[in-house]
Amino acid sequence: MTYAEFFSKIKGKFMEADVSGIKEHLAYQFNIVGEAQGIFYIEVKDGKLSVEPYEYYDRDAMFICTAETLRKLESGKLDPIAAVTLQKLKVEGNIDKALRLKELIDSYK
Repeated sequence: MTYAEFFSKIKGKFMEADVSGIKEHLAYQFNIVGEAQGIFYIEVKDGKLSVEPYEYYDRDAMFICTAETLRKLESGKLDPIAAVTLQKLKVEGNIDKALRLKELIDSYK
């Protein structure tokens, strides 16, 4: 799978999220390693969601993982905390805001 194909699918999934209840600003950058390698960001601002294929320098947290790990996270097959514990997901930045990723994922299930 190419990065463009992966990003298109993952953007479609994340855009289903209901972020209307999230009032704080959240900005996450995802660095995908291995197959479908690339970078994209997710931002929640004023109850609106953006998912774009760019680096985000003013991010709250950065997640580093494979495309397969991110697919498992977004589908709910892998808990983000378990992914960190199993060293399948690396997190840098504001841990409190990083933990809100689960809330974002849960909002479209």
